[in-house]
Amino acid sequence: MVNIILGTTNKPVSSSRLTLFFAKHHGYNGFLYIGYPIIGTSEGAFPIDALWISPEKGLVIFNIIEGRNVGNFIEIQDDCANKVEAKLKGHKSLMKGRDLQVPINVVSFGSAVAGFKTDLNDDHVVCTEQTLKGYIDKLSWENSTIYGSLLAVLQSISSIRKGKKKREVKKEDSRGAKLKKLEDSIANLDNLQGQAVIETVEGVQRIRGLAGSGKTIVLALKAAYLHAQHPDWKIAVTFNTRSLKGQFRQLINTFTIEQTNEEPDWDNIQVIHAWGAPGGGDRNGLYYVFSQLHGIEYHDFNSARGQFGSRNEFNGACERALQQIKKSVGIYDAILIDEAQDFPPSFLQICYELTTAKRRLVYAYDELQNLASQALPPPEIIFGKNSDGSPRVKFETQKIGIPHQDIILEKCYRNSRPLLVTAHALGFGIYRDADIEVGTGLVQIFDHTELWLEVGYSVERGELADGLEVTLVRTEESSPKFLESHSETDDLIVFKTFNTPDEQAEWIADEIEKNLNEDELRPDDIVVINPEPLTTRDAVGPLRKLLFERGVNTHLAGVDTTPDVFFDTDKKSIAFTGIFRAKGNEAGMVYIINAHDCFNSFGNLAAVRNRIFTAITRTKAWVRVCGVGVGMSNLEREYKRVKKNLYKLSFRYPTEDERKKINIVNRDMTETEIQKVKKGKKELATLIEDLSAGRLYVEDLGSEQVEKLRNLLEAKRAKKK
Repeated sequence: MVNIILGTTNKPVSSSRLTLFFAKHHGYNGFLYIGYPIIGTSEGAFPIDALWISPEKGLVIFNIIEGRNVGNFIEIQDDCANKVEAKLKGHKSLMKGRDLQVPINVVSFGSAVAGFKTDLNDDHVVCTEQTLKGYIDKLSWENSTIYGSLLAVLQSISSIRKGKKKREVKKEDSRGAKLKKLEDSIANLDNLQGQAVIETVEGVQRIRGLAGSGKTIVLALKAAYLHAQHPDWKIAVTFNTRSLKGQFRQLINTFTIEQTNEEPDWDNIQVIHAWGAPGGGDRNGLYYVFSQLHGIEYHDFNSARGQFGSRNEFNGACERALQQIKKSVGIYDAILIDEAQDFPPSFLQICYELTTAKRRLVYAYDELQNLASQALPPPEIIFGKNSDGSPRVKFETQKIGIPHQDIILEKCYRNSRPLLVTAHALGFGIYRDADIEVGTGLVQIFDHTELWLEVGYSVERGELADGLEVTLVRTEESSPKFLESHSETDDLIVFKTFNTPDEQAEWIADEIEKNLNEDELRPDDIVVINPEPLTTRDAVGPLRKLLFERGVNTHLAGVDTTPDVFFDTDKKSIAFTGIFRAKGNEAGMVYIINAHDCFNSFGNLAAVRNRIFTAITRTKAWVRVCGVGVGMSNLEREYKRVKKNLYKLSFRYPTEDERKKINIVNRDMTETEIQKVKKGKKELATLIEDLSAGRLYVEDLGSEQVEKLRNLLEAKRAKKK
């Protein structure tokens, strides 16, 4: 079977016919790419119309002809062959001496060129759907043992994950040496990531994946790919974490040069914040652009807080903006949104309105990284309805010849299996003591059970269904073994409970010194994360002071650096950060300080559990989860249960009613709501105590009030039954 990857093309009719040809002929194997690859040459980008890699036939380049005119197909075929040959000859694995070991075949293909005849034995052949099979069947590849190497070369869209600087190590078994091997092993994209980069739909596309599945890299590559294919398009890339801006610009710049031999045209490809403010340049943002474009009121953070309330600032501003426009004006040919789980749906609607007629909008997200603990609704709800009541955006059933609208990246390349399962166990509360109000320790759970399978879990025991026991495991397919085999599991994850904050700071300072002086880790291999965003500056102060006294440079990301900078490699400084700025970044060694803040929290338990999940998943290799007191020892106890269960998730899947209760009890509340609930509980306790002691009589409460209370309780009891 031929796997078909559909990139963008300006020759849609014949490309579609070529796709259908391979879909119908099941005897062929390999990969067919439409609109890929793009070869960087001295004259700039040279896009290949289509390319088929086959273990039996070798490599076939297609010059796609739209219409009846074959044009100068001989010259085009020669150009294609020369450009691809030059690219392949740069890889030793495909060479023997000076000779390329891959046969390069080129054919022109058109669905409407039946009147133009060529001999299938000629050097330059033109085929239709009727003659293509005859041409292909004559091809053969004797040295197909290097098919895997050929595939790797052509699928490695870019060497994306290598370290920013060359890593020098002297000891074979040091942490630095282990990190170098890990980075080398994950330098290239896998098939699904490659598909997510190349396939772009006319309309909305969703890319889902766990932390570490490569969503940010995929979006950066996709932006560069679209820019190379359509240099005149206006493309915007937006995100929530400010420190991602520099990372996106660096990645897009690298990828564009690799694909076109030219710098990107930054006038046409914009890496732009979501909110924005007046002043232009780096202050620009999509919401601000939308407001200016439509001549409507703009709100900065403070005015939005005043108008729409705390924790509803951006959503309120976006909703108001959408209400104020009569007809949208689109200026971007494509908008790519990273970290969509951290945006309100109203912002995604604004992005949708900012796109031109084709409505090319790509949003990538991971629901478990949502620190606001609000799941992103399905696209039918996010983008609203047409005047006839039909959804403006609807994901259709996948069909042959149509790019995928919904892509799931199920492999996690950043976190090892034990790390990821631990993060999920704590994030969901799988091994948390049962809450007497809910009857389960679960803090949150997927509404749709199939999501577990889609993010790379398999059912080892039981059944993944409401009310039934189940054991979920990650396989080597979804969590590659090499991510965990470099170190003992007890070294990959360490939980430490301390009696005082000073003890915690002393231990972490000692470990960091050891990392730098003995383990061959660089300062930018280490990140210290404080999960509580509001206390970070003060909370990390004592540890930073200790390190300063020992001659170790540190910085508070976004405070001691500009907002767009996370790692300060020039000053050889270790990054300290709160949880929000940590998102989107990664390091070999992650220290989580004050993790006890993530054990429990009245009014936002799901949010604090998401923080510990996010913090753990920032590491590429090792994590140290540190905290103080009872909260930390309880969190450590939960981790020991994960370990005892051999890094598997064993639990009873809650029923629909239980899931509703979990969501209510652990819902994210504002400070005002928290105080209101606490006050209500206290007053109810006092009332019950007074009634029990005879200091107050039921009759004193009034029959109407008592009746209302009775009805409420009976309705609740009936619902339980």
